[in-house]
Parts: sequence; structure tokens; C-alpha cells
Amino acid sequence: MKEKENQRSLHHNQKNLVNVTMKLFAKSTAYVILLLLSYTLGYLSSTTSYSYTPPQPLTDDGPAIVPANQLDNFRVTTRCADSLPSQLVRQTIVDRIFNATSPYANFPPPHVSQLLRTKRVKGWGSYGGVFERLIKKVRPRVVVEVGTFLGASALHMANLTRQLGLETQILCVDDFRGWPGFRDKFKDIHMINGDVLLYYQFMQNVIYFNATDTVLPLPYSSGSALMKLCEWGVVGDLIEIDAGHDFNSAWADINRAWRILRPGGVIFGHDYFTAADNRGVRRAVNLFAKINGLQVQTDGQHWVIDSTVNV
Repeated sequence: MKEKENQRSLHHNQKNLVNVTMKLFAKSTAYVILLLLSYTLGYLSSTTSYSYTPPQPLTDDGPAIVPANQLDNFRVTTRCADSLPSQLVRQTIVDRIFNATSPYANFPPPHVSQLLRTKRVKGWGSYGGVFERLIKKVRPRVVVEVGTFLGASALHMANLTRQLGLETQILCVDDFRGWPGFRDKFKDIHMINGDVLLYYQFMQNVIYFNATDTVLPLPYSSGSALMKLCEWGVVGDLIEIDAGHDFNSAWADINRAWRILRPGGVIFGHDYFTAADNRGVRRAVNLFAKINGLQVQTDGQHWVIDSTVNV
């Protein structure tokens, strides 16, 4: 009798276990179904409002393709003032930067007179044939040089324009600070209270070569100087870019300089085929030309973009 009761109890327990298991399974199944349904609805709603654009493949020349909707990220749209007549450029710079007095007046100041060399000219690629070819082609009345150091290429251009009988004003944009550690290579450039004397030695070089009427410094960063030239309506017929050699610096200088290039003018620069290219000069030049539909020409180690030649 007791054995039968035990069997009935075991059968009852098994039945209860089956019922509980079925209920749990039903709840778990419903939970899983609900979870999958929520995920599916979330995925479908997200794909309707977001589209993924894969990154563009890179080449040595920069992005292979620049999507049309990203071009605005690369454009410089600053509006410049109406261009000044070339004969007013020098006086405008002297008035606005040097308080209406030539920076060469009463030069050198007493505290540096004993620290300057009679001349100390140094440059890189400063005497290439590209200068003569472009000056003969453009016959510029205003040249803007971005990055001048001690003035080698500026003085070379001054001599070329003089030989051609041109009345050309050459504006030299440079902060005249060199770069950290440059005095390891130029130990003869003196320093006073942390101020390297590049600016004064540049001016001494200009005086030595009798080019004070032609060559005028703008002792500021390229960004601030080019922005002000744009605001003042100073435009160049020929613009040389040879300041910072990393991609961002070269890119910014080219874009700002393009804004002040007179229609029909030429912009060019050094280090298209030198070790500095590894830092981004060539990538910046090629990307700028690609975005603006322009053609890059080469002349030795220099790149040249003629505003009248399109792709």
C-alpha cells in the first residue's frame, strides 16, 4: 500500500516538474522572441537614418577621391578686398606695418650693429632656373614670397627683375624666427635675450645688395600676414611658397596665397622633389590642384601652378 502511495507521489511530482518546465520554457521563448524583435526593429530604424561612407583609399598624392559633399571642408572662402594698384602696394605696407617709416631707415640699431655680418646669404634651391623662367613669363609687378629666411631667393628675384627693367615690389613674409635648433647649423647667427637676429641679418643683406627699394619684409607668421594682405587688397602676380614643410603648414599657405593671386598669375614653391616632400609638401600641392581643377607642373625641385592652366 505504501509503495503505491510513493508511486502516486512520484508521478505527481514529475507532473508538476513538467508543468513548471513548460511554463519556464514558454516564458524564455517569449523573452527571446521579444529580444530578437526589438533588435530587428532597432537595426531597421537605424539603417533608415544613417548611411555609412567607407574611408577613401589613400595614395602618395593624398585621398584618391574627395567626395563632393566634403569639398567645403577643404575650401578657403575668405573674401578679399578689391585689389590695390601695384604702385600703391609698397606704401600701403609701410603705412600699415611700419608706422609710415621705412624699416631700413637708420639701420642697423646700435644694439645689433656689431653682431651682424656684412652679408650672410643662405637658401635652398634659391637660384634655380625656375625663377628666371617665371619672371620672364609673368613679368610681375608684385611678388609675394612666403618663407624667406635670409633672403637668398628674394634677392635673386630682385636682381632678375632689375635686369629685365621691371619695377617689381617683392614682399617677404617670414616671422624670422627660424626653427627650434636651427642655430646648431647657423652658429654665426647671434642671439640677444632669446631673440635670434635673422630679421636684422636679412635686412643687412638687402642693404648690402642695394635692394631696399624692391624688397620689403613682413615679419609675421604666414597665416596672419597673408590674411592681412587679403584684407588690404594686396595681390601678387607671382607667389612663392617655401615656409613650413609639413602638410598642414603647406596646405594652409597655399590656400591663403591663392586668395591673393592676381587672375592670370602663377603660384609656385620648392621641395616638390626633396626630402621635405616626406613631410607633406607634395601631398598638399597635389590635393589643392585636384580639388580646384588645376594642373601641377614641375621645374627641377619646384612645383608650379599657373592659374590660367586647368585640367
